[in-house]
Amino acid sequence: MRYYIDKIAQYVGQEVTIKGWLYNIRTSGKLMFPQFRDGTGFIQGVVSQKEVSEKVWEDFKKLTQESSIIVKGIVSKHPKKDEYEIQVKDLEIVQIAEPFPITPKEHGIEFLADKRHLWIRTPRQFAILRIREEVIKSCRDYMYDNGFVLFDSPIFTPNACEGTSTLFGTEYFDLGQAYLSQSGQLYSEAGAMALGKVYDFGPTFRAEKSKTRRHLTEFWMLEPEMAYYDLDDNMDLIEDFIVYIVGRVLKNRRKELDILERDIIKLEKIQKPFPRVTYAEALEILNNKNVPLIRKRPDGSEEEIRPFPWGEDFGARHEEAIVEDFDKPVLVHRWPAEAKAFYMKRDPKDYNIALGVDVLAPEGYGEIIGGSQREDNFDELMKRIKEHELPVEEFQWYLDLRRFGSVPHSGFGMGLERFVSWMCSLEHIRETIPFPRMIYRLRP
Repeated sequence: MRYYIDKIAQYVGQEVTIKGWLYNIRTSGKLMFPQFRDGTGFIQGVVSQKEVSEKVWEDFKKLTQESSIIVKGIVSKHPKKDEYEIQVKDLEIVQIAEPFPITPKEHGIEFLADKRHLWIRTPRQFAILRIREEVIKSCRDYMYDNGFVLFDSPIFTPNACEGTSTLFGTEYFDLGQAYLSQSGQLYSEAGAMALGKVYDFGPTFRAEKSKTRRHLTEFWMLEPEMAYYDLDDNMDLIEDFIVYIVGRVLKNRRKELDILERDIIKLEKIQKPFPRVTYAEALEILNNKNVPLIRKRPDGSEEEIRPFPWGEDFGARHEEAIVEDFDKPVLVHRWPAEAKAFYMKRDPKDYNIALGVDVLAPEGYGEIIGGSQREDNFDELMKRIKEHELPVEEFQWYLDLRRFGSVPHSGFGMGLERFVSWMCSLEHIRETIPFPRMIYRLRP
Protein backbone atom coordinates (compact mmCIF):
# COMPACT_ATOMS: atom_id res chain seq x y z
CA MET A 1 0.00 0.00 0.00
CA ARG A 2 1.24 3.50 -0.85
CA TYR A 3 0.99 6.21 1.77
CA TYR A 4 1.14 9.92 1.02
CA ILE A 5 1.91 12.78 3.35
CA ASP A 6 -1.19 14.80 2.46
CA LYS A 7 -3.35 11.88 3.71
CA ILE A 8 -1.22 11.00 6.73
CA ALA A 9 -3.83 12.10 9.30
CA GLN A 10 -5.85 9.01 8.39
CA TYR A 11 -3.13 6.71 9.76
CA VAL A 12 -2.43 7.96 13.29
CA GLY A 13 -1.04 5.07 15.33
CA GLN A 14 -0.33 2.98 12.25
CA GLU A 15 2.94 2.09 10.57
CA VAL A 16 3.37 3.71 7.17
CA THR A 17 5.98 3.79 4.42
CA ILE A 18 6.83 7.12 2.83
CA LYS A 19 8.72 7.22 -0.44
CA GLY A 20 10.27 10.63 -1.02
CA TRP A 21 13.19 12.90 -0.28
CA LEU A 22 14.96 14.49 2.67
CA TYR A 23 14.24 18.22 2.68
CA ASN A 24 16.13 19.15 5.83
CA ILE A 25 17.45 17.64 9.06
CA ARG A 26 18.47 18.90 12.49
CA THR A 27 20.06 17.03 15.37
CA SER A 28 19.63 17.35 19.13
CA GLY A 29 21.77 14.89 21.05
CA LYS A 30 20.32 11.42 20.65
CA LEU A 31 17.41 12.68 18.56
CA MET A 32 17.26 13.63 14.88
CA PHE A 33 14.44 15.58 13.29
CA PRO A 34 14.47 14.97 9.54
CA GLN A 35 11.90 16.72 7.34
CA PHE A 36 10.57 14.58 4.53
CA ARG A 37 8.69 15.50 1.39
CA ASP A 38 6.98 13.22 -1.13
CA GLY A 39 5.41 15.63 -3.63
CA THR A 40 2.12 15.82 -1.73
CA GLY A 41 3.45 17.61 1.34
CA PHE A 42 6.10 17.93 4.02
CA ILE A 43 6.28 16.10 7.37
CA GLN A 44 8.72 15.94 10.24
CA GLY A 45 10.22 12.67 11.35
CA VAL A 46 11.58 11.82 14.79
CA VAL A 47 14.56 9.47 14.95
CA SER A 48 15.48 8.27 18.45
CA GLN A 49 18.88 6.60 18.75
CA LYS A 50 17.52 4.10 21.26
CA GLU A 51 14.53 3.18 19.03
CA VAL A 52 16.40 2.43 15.79
CA SER A 53 19.24 0.17 14.80
CA GLU A 54 22.80 1.46 14.73
CA LYS A 55 22.74 1.15 10.91
CA VAL A 56 19.64 3.33 10.59
CA TRP A 57 21.14 5.95 12.93
CA GLU A 58 24.39 6.03 10.99
CA ASP A 59 22.57 6.07 7.62
CA PHE A 60 20.65 9.17 8.68
CA LYS A 61 23.99 10.86 9.42
CA LYS A 62 25.03 10.22 5.80
CA LEU A 63 21.99 11.90 4.26
CA THR A 64 22.32 15.14 2.38
CA GLN A 65 19.55 17.55 1.42
CA GLU A 66 17.36 16.06 -1.34
CA SER A 67 18.67 12.53 -0.88
CA SER A 68 15.97 10.11 -2.03
CA ILE A 69 14.80 7.73 0.67
CA ILE A 70 12.12 5.27 1.78
CA VAL A 71 11.12 5.67 5.43
CA LYS A 72 9.02 3.44 7.69
CA GLY A 73 7.52 4.62 10.95
CA ILE A 74 4.49 5.18 13.15
CA VAL A 75 2.28 8.22 12.56
CA SER A 76 1.69 10.37 15.63
CA LYS A 77 -0.01 13.67 16.37
CA HIS A 78 2.36 16.50 17.26
CA PRO A 79 2.02 17.18 21.02
CA LYS A 80 1.67 20.97 20.59
CA LYS A 81 0.80 21.78 16.97
CA ASP A 82 -2.00 20.76 14.61
CA GLU A 83 0.51 18.66 12.71
CA TYR A 84 1.62 15.05 12.39
CA GLU A 85 4.97 13.33 12.73
CA ILE A 86 6.51 10.01 11.85
CA GLN A 87 8.29 8.11 14.61
CA VAL A 88 10.93 6.57 12.36
CA LYS A 89 11.69 2.85 12.60
CA ASP A 90 13.57 2.08 9.40
CA LEU A 91 15.32 3.80 6.49
CA GLU A 92 16.22 2.72 2.97
CA ILE A 93 18.55 5.00 1.02
CA VAL A 94 17.72 5.19 -2.69
CA GLN A 95 20.38 7.78 -3.57
CA ILE A 96 22.68 10.11 -1.67
CA ALA A 97 22.31 13.49 -3.37
CA GLU A 98 25.24 15.65 -4.32
CA PRO A 99 25.50 18.93 -2.37
CA PHE A 100 22.22 20.70 -3.12
CA PRO A 101 22.69 24.23 -4.49
CA ILE A 102 19.55 25.64 -2.83
CA THR A 103 19.88 25.64 0.95
CA PRO A 104 17.48 27.00 3.58
CA LYS A 105 19.31 30.37 3.44
CA GLU A 106 18.53 33.39 1.27
CA HIS A 107 19.46 33.24 -2.43
CA GLY A 108 19.29 35.89 -5.13
CA ILE A 109 16.31 35.73 -7.48
CA GLU A 110 18.45 35.24 -10.60
CA PHE A 111 20.25 32.32 -8.98
CA LEU A 112 16.93 30.74 -8.04
CA ALA A 113 15.56 31.34 -11.54
CA ASP A 114 18.59 29.61 -13.04
CA LYS A 115 17.89 26.67 -10.72
CA ARG A 116 14.13 26.71 -11.31
CA HIS A 117 14.09 22.95 -11.94
CA LEU A 118 15.27 22.53 -8.33
CA TRP A 119 13.63 25.62 -6.80
CA ILE A 120 10.18 24.12 -7.37
CA ARG A 121 10.97 21.52 -4.67
CA THR A 122 10.88 24.10 -1.87
CA PRO A 123 7.80 24.58 0.36
CA ARG A 124 6.93 28.02 -1.00
CA GLN A 125 7.00 26.90 -4.63
CA PHE A 126 5.21 23.69 -3.68
CA ALA A 127 2.39 25.80 -2.20
CA ILE A 128 2.16 28.14 -5.20
CA LEU A 129 2.02 25.32 -7.74
CA ARG A 130 -0.59 23.44 -5.70
CA ILE A 131 -2.75 26.56 -5.62
CA ARG A 132 -2.24 26.97 -9.36
CA GLU A 133 -3.48 23.41 -9.86
CA GLU A 134 -6.52 24.12 -7.69
CA VAL A 135 -7.37 27.25 -9.68
CA ILE A 136 -7.12 25.28 -12.94
CA LYS A 137 -9.35 22.48 -11.66
CA SER A 138 -11.83 25.02 -10.27
CA CYS A 139 -12.03 26.76 -13.65
CA ARG A 140 -12.76 23.51 -15.45
CA ASP A 141 -15.27 22.35 -12.84
CA TYR A 142 -17.14 25.65 -12.96
CA MET A 143 -17.33 25.58 -16.74
CA TYR A 144 -18.50 21.96 -16.82
CA ASP A 145 -21.09 22.47 -14.08
CA ASN A 146 -22.50 25.53 -15.84
CA GLY A 147 -23.02 24.00 -19.26
CA PHE A 148 -19.85 25.12 -21.06
CA VAL A 149 -18.18 22.89 -23.64
CA LEU A 150 -14.39 22.73 -23.87
CA PHE A 151 -13.47 24.10 -27.29
CA ASP A 152 -9.76 23.94 -28.04
CA SER A 153 -8.46 26.68 -30.31
CA PRO A 154 -5.35 26.32 -32.48
CA ILE A 155 -1.91 27.44 -31.34
CA PHE A 156 -0.81 28.23 -34.90
CA THR A 157 -2.90 31.02 -36.42
CA PRO A 158 -2.72 32.89 -39.74
CA ASN A 159 -3.58 36.24 -38.13
CA ALA A 160 -3.60 38.09 -34.85
CA CYS A 161 -6.55 38.68 -32.59
CA GLU A 162 -5.72 42.35 -32.07
CA GLY A 163 -2.99 43.12 -34.61
CA THR A 164 0.45 41.69 -35.35
CA SER A 165 2.87 43.80 -33.32
CA THR A 166 3.15 41.41 -30.35
CA LEU A 167 3.21 38.06 -32.16
CA PHE A 168 5.80 35.35 -32.51
CA GLY A 169 6.00 34.41 -36.18
CA THR A 170 7.24 31.27 -37.87
CA GLU A 171 7.27 29.81 -41.37
CA TYR A 172 4.45 27.32 -41.85
CA PHE A 173 5.52 24.87 -44.57
CA ASP A 174 4.54 26.27 -48.00
CA LEU A 175 1.68 28.40 -46.64
CA GLY A 176 3.73 31.37 -45.55
CA GLN A 177 3.83 33.05 -42.18
CA ALA A 178 2.01 31.67 -39.14
CA TYR A 179 1.86 33.04 -35.61
CA LEU A 180 1.72 31.59 -32.12
CA SER A 181 -1.70 32.40 -30.71
CA GLN A 182 -2.09 35.41 -28.45
CA SER A 183 -5.74 34.49 -27.77
CA GLY A 184 -8.22 31.78 -28.66
CA GLN A 185 -11.12 34.24 -28.57
CA LEU A 186 -11.97 34.52 -32.25
CA TYR A 187 -12.13 30.75 -32.61
CA SER A 188 -14.18 30.49 -29.42
CA GLU A 189 -16.72 32.83 -30.99
CA ALA A 190 -17.16 30.25 -33.75
CA GLY A 191 -17.61 27.62 -31.04
CA ALA A 192 -20.30 29.68 -29.30
CA MET A 193 -22.28 29.92 -32.53
CA ALA A 194 -22.17 26.12 -32.76
CA LEU A 195 -22.41 25.00 -29.14
CA GLY A 196 -23.93 27.94 -27.26
CA LYS A 197 -21.45 28.27 -24.40
CA VAL A 198 -17.82 27.23 -24.82
CA TYR A 199 -14.44 27.84 -23.26
CA ASP A 200 -10.86 27.57 -24.40
CA PHE A 201 -8.08 26.97 -21.87
CA GLY A 202 -4.51 26.83 -23.07
CA PRO A 203 -1.17 28.56 -23.56
CA THR A 204 -0.92 31.93 -25.26
CA PHE A 205 2.08 33.93 -26.40
CA ARG A 206 2.83 37.66 -26.43
CA ALA A 207 6.02 39.09 -27.91
CA GLU A 208 5.82 42.27 -25.84
CA LYS A 209 9.20 43.58 -24.74
CA SER A 210 7.94 44.12 -21.23
CA LYS A 211 9.91 43.56 -18.04
CA THR A 212 7.25 44.30 -15.45
CA ARG A 213 6.37 42.01 -12.55
CA ARG A 214 3.00 41.32 -14.22
CA HIS A 215 4.18 40.08 -17.62
CA LEU A 216 5.15 36.72 -19.05
CA THR A 217 5.91 35.86 -22.66
CA GLU A 218 4.13 32.51 -22.41
CA PHE A 219 1.12 32.20 -20.15
CA TRP A 220 -2.22 30.40 -19.86
CA MET A 221 -5.64 31.87 -20.52
CA LEU A 222 -9.16 30.70 -19.87
CA GLU A 223 -11.54 32.21 -22.45
CA PRO A 224 -15.30 31.54 -22.22
CA GLU A 225 -17.60 32.69 -25.03
CA MET A 226 -21.39 32.78 -24.76
CA ALA A 227 -24.12 33.21 -27.38
CA TYR A 228 -27.01 35.50 -26.45
CA TYR A 229 -25.04 37.20 -23.63
CA ASP A 230 -24.79 40.97 -23.42
CA LEU A 231 -22.21 42.91 -21.39
CA ASP A 232 -24.25 42.79 -18.18
CA ASP A 233 -24.74 39.03 -18.51
CA ASN A 234 -20.99 38.77 -19.03
CA MET A 235 -20.21 40.75 -15.88
CA ASP A 236 -22.66 38.66 -13.83
CA LEU A 237 -20.87 35.51 -14.99
CA ILE A 238 -17.45 36.98 -14.20
CA GLU A 239 -18.51 37.77 -10.64
CA ASP A 240 -19.91 34.32 -10.04
CA PHE A 241 -16.86 32.68 -11.59
CA ILE A 242 -14.35 34.58 -9.43
CA VAL A 243 -16.28 33.96 -6.21
CA TYR A 244 -16.41 30.23 -7.00
CA ILE A 245 -12.66 29.92 -7.63
CA VAL A 246 -11.66 31.91 -4.55
CA GLY A 247 -14.01 29.78 -2.45
CA ARG A 248 -12.47 26.58 -3.79
CA VAL A 249 -8.94 27.75 -3.03
CA LEU A 250 -9.97 28.72 0.51
CA LYS A 251 -11.64 25.36 1.04
CA ASN A 252 -9.04 23.03 -0.48
CA ARG A 253 -5.71 24.87 -0.20
CA ARG A 254 -5.78 26.43 3.25
CA LYS A 255 -2.53 24.69 4.22
CA GLU A 256 -0.76 26.08 1.16
CA LEU A 257 -2.11 29.58 1.84
CA ASP A 258 -0.74 29.27 5.38
CA ILE A 259 2.70 28.32 4.02
CA LEU A 260 2.61 31.53 1.97
CA GLU A 261 1.34 33.51 5.00
CA ARG A 262 -1.54 34.73 2.84
CA ASP A 263 -4.06 37.01 4.55
CA ILE A 264 -7.09 34.70 4.52
CA ILE A 265 -9.46 37.40 5.75
CA LYS A 266 -8.92 39.40 2.57
CA LEU A 267 -9.83 36.42 0.41
CA GLU A 268 -12.89 35.64 2.51
CA LYS A 269 -14.26 39.08 1.60
CA ILE A 270 -14.46 38.13 -2.08
CA GLN A 271 -18.23 37.79 -2.27
CA LYS A 272 -20.86 39.16 -4.66
CA PRO A 273 -21.71 41.81 -5.60
CA PHE A 274 -18.52 43.46 -6.88
CA PRO A 275 -18.26 47.21 -7.38
CA ARG A 276 -18.90 48.24 -10.99
CA VAL A 277 -17.63 51.59 -12.25
CA THR A 278 -17.66 53.00 -15.74
CA TYR A 279 -14.47 54.20 -17.36
CA ALA A 280 -15.74 57.76 -16.82
CA GLU A 281 -16.19 57.08 -13.11
CA ALA A 282 -12.74 55.49 -12.90
CA LEU A 283 -11.32 58.58 -14.56
CA GLU A 284 -13.01 60.72 -11.92
CA ILE A 285 -11.41 58.58 -9.18
CA LEU A 286 -7.97 59.12 -10.71
CA ASN A 287 -8.40 62.85 -11.09
CA ASN A 288 -9.79 63.24 -7.58
CA LYS A 289 -6.62 61.53 -6.37
CA ASN A 290 -4.50 63.66 -8.71
CA VAL A 291 -2.93 60.59 -10.38
CA PRO A 292 -1.33 61.70 -13.65
CA LEU A 293 -0.73 60.00 -16.97
CA ILE A 294 3.01 59.53 -17.45
CA ARG A 295 4.08 59.99 -21.06
CA LYS A 296 7.56 59.60 -22.52
CA ARG A 297 8.95 62.59 -24.39
CA PRO A 298 11.07 62.07 -27.54
CA ASP A 299 14.22 62.83 -25.52
CA GLY A 300 13.40 60.01 -23.06
CA SER A 301 12.27 62.23 -20.22
CA GLU A 302 8.84 61.83 -18.66
CA GLU A 303 5.90 64.21 -18.73
CA GLU A 304 3.12 64.17 -16.14
CA ILE A 305 -0.28 64.99 -17.61
CA ARG A 306 -3.08 66.18 -15.32
CA PRO A 307 -5.97 65.69 -15.35
CA PHE A 308 -5.77 62.15 -16.71
CA PRO A 309 -6.99 62.50 -20.32
CA TRP A 310 -10.04 60.73 -21.68
CA GLY A 311 -9.34 57.79 -23.98
CA GLU A 312 -6.04 56.64 -22.46
CA ASP A 313 -5.64 53.12 -21.11
CA PHE A 314 -4.72 52.61 -17.47
CA GLY A 315 -1.30 51.48 -16.29
CA ALA A 316 -0.40 49.66 -13.08
CA ARG A 317 -0.35 52.76 -10.89
CA HIS A 318 -3.76 53.85 -12.19
CA GLU A 319 -5.30 50.42 -11.59
CA GLU A 320 -3.93 50.44 -8.05
CA ALA A 321 -5.41 53.87 -7.39
CA ILE A 322 -8.83 52.80 -8.69
CA VAL A 323 -9.09 49.72 -6.46
CA GLU A 324 -7.34 50.92 -3.31
CA ASP A 325 -10.62 51.91 -1.63
CA PHE A 326 -12.26 48.55 -2.38
CA ASP A 327 -11.72 45.09 -0.87
CA LYS A 328 -13.20 43.22 -3.83
CA PRO A 329 -12.40 43.07 -7.55
CA VAL A 330 -13.62 46.16 -9.41
CA LEU A 331 -15.30 45.86 -12.81
CA VAL A 332 -14.41 48.86 -14.97
CA HIS A 333 -16.80 48.86 -17.93
CA ARG A 334 -17.87 50.89 -20.96
CA TRP A 335 -14.53 52.09 -22.26
CA PRO A 336 -13.59 54.66 -24.89
CA ALA A 337 -13.66 52.77 -28.18
CA GLU A 338 -10.22 54.03 -29.21
CA ALA A 339 -8.67 52.29 -26.21
CA LYS A 340 -10.13 48.87 -27.03
CA ALA A 341 -9.95 46.13 -29.67
CA PHE A 342 -11.74 46.22 -33.03
CA TYR A 343 -14.13 43.36 -32.19
CA MET A 344 -15.83 45.08 -29.25
CA LYS A 345 -19.42 46.21 -29.80
CA ARG A 346 -20.20 49.89 -29.51
CA ASP A 347 -22.67 51.13 -26.92
CA PRO A 348 -25.97 51.86 -28.71
CA LYS A 349 -26.36 54.88 -26.41
CA ASP A 350 -22.94 56.32 -27.32
CA TYR A 351 -21.06 55.18 -30.43
CA ASN A 352 -17.75 56.35 -28.92
CA ILE A 353 -18.04 53.81 -26.10
CA ALA A 354 -17.07 50.14 -26.38
CA LEU A 355 -18.97 47.56 -24.33
CA GLY A 356 -15.82 46.22 -22.71
CA VAL A 357 -14.94 45.37 -19.12
CA ASP A 358 -11.66 45.02 -17.25
CA VAL A 359 -11.63 43.33 -13.86
CA LEU A 360 -9.07 44.82 -11.48
CA ALA A 361 -8.04 42.70 -8.51
CA PRO A 362 -7.76 44.30 -5.08
CA GLU A 363 -4.47 44.71 -3.21
CA GLY A 364 -2.84 46.27 -6.27
CA TYR A 365 -2.76 43.16 -8.49
CA GLY A 366 -4.22 44.90 -11.51
CA GLU A 367 -6.16 43.42 -14.39
CA ILE A 368 -6.96 39.72 -14.06
CA ILE A 369 -9.82 39.54 -16.59
CA GLY A 370 -10.66 41.43 -19.75
CA GLY A 371 -13.89 40.92 -21.64
CA SER A 372 -16.55 42.49 -23.81
CA GLN A 373 -19.71 42.13 -25.78
CA ARG A 374 -18.57 41.32 -29.32
CA GLU A 375 -19.62 43.21 -32.43
CA ASP A 376 -22.32 41.09 -34.08
CA ASN A 377 -23.12 43.38 -37.02
CA PHE A 378 -21.34 42.48 -40.26
CA ASP A 379 -21.01 46.01 -41.61
CA GLU A 380 -19.73 47.41 -38.34
CA LEU A 381 -17.17 44.64 -37.95
CA MET A 382 -15.94 45.08 -41.53
CA LYS A 383 -15.60 48.80 -40.91
CA ARG A 384 -13.46 48.21 -37.80
CA ILE A 385 -11.22 45.69 -39.51
CA LYS A 386 -10.46 48.25 -42.19
CA GLU A 387 -10.00 51.06 -39.66
CA HIS A 388 -7.44 48.96 -37.82
CA GLU A 389 -5.71 48.16 -41.14
CA LEU A 390 -6.09 44.43 -40.62
CA PRO A 391 -5.98 42.03 -43.60
CA VAL A 392 -9.62 41.56 -44.59
CA GLU A 393 -8.92 38.30 -46.42
CA GLU A 394 -7.56 36.69 -43.23
CA PHE A 395 -10.76 37.58 -41.37
CA GLN A 396 -13.24 36.24 -43.90
CA TRP A 397 -13.99 33.19 -41.77
CA TYR A 398 -14.57 35.47 -38.77
CA LEU A 399 -16.88 37.66 -40.84
CA ASP A 400 -18.81 34.50 -41.80
CA LEU A 401 -19.96 34.32 -38.18
CA ARG A 402 -21.83 37.57 -38.85
CA ARG A 403 -23.12 36.43 -42.25
CA PHE A 404 -24.70 33.21 -41.03
CA GLY A 405 -26.86 33.42 -37.93
CA SER A 406 -25.23 36.28 -36.08
CA VAL A 407 -26.47 36.88 -32.50
CA PRO A 408 -25.44 39.07 -29.57
CA HIS A 409 -22.58 37.35 -27.79
CA SER A 410 -19.94 38.06 -25.18
CA GLY A 411 -16.89 36.57 -23.55
CA PHE A 412 -13.80 37.22 -21.49
CA GLY A 413 -10.25 36.09 -20.94
CA MET A 414 -8.72 35.32 -17.56
CA GLY A 415 -4.95 35.28 -17.23
CA LEU A 416 -4.26 32.24 -15.07
CA GLU A 417 -0.90 33.42 -13.79
CA ARG A 418 -2.20 36.85 -12.81
CA PHE A 419 -5.07 35.22 -10.95
CA VAL A 420 -2.69 32.87 -9.12
CA SER A 421 -0.38 35.77 -8.31
CA TRP A 422 -3.29 37.52 -6.60
CA MET A 423 -4.42 34.36 -4.78
CA CYS A 424 -0.91 33.79 -3.42
CA SER A 425 -0.08 37.49 -2.82
CA LEU A 426 3.12 37.26 -4.83
CA GLU A 427 5.46 40.09 -5.67
CA HIS A 428 6.29 38.75 -9.15
CA ILE A 429 4.30 36.65 -11.61
CA ARG A 430 7.32 34.48 -12.50
CA GLU A 431 6.65 32.22 -9.48
CA THR A 432 3.17 31.24 -10.71
CA ILE A 433 4.25 28.99 -13.59
CA PRO A 434 6.65 26.04 -13.45
CA PHE A 435 9.11 27.44 -16.00
CA PRO A 436 8.56 31.16 -16.70
CA ARG A 437 9.36 32.58 -20.11
CA MET A 438 10.19 36.27 -20.11
CA ILE A 439 11.94 38.68 -22.43
CA TYR A 440 15.28 37.96 -20.74
CA ARG A 441 14.75 34.29 -19.79
CA LEU A 442 14.40 31.17 -21.96
CA ARG A 443 16.17 28.65 -19.69
CA PRO A 444 15.89 26.24 -17.98
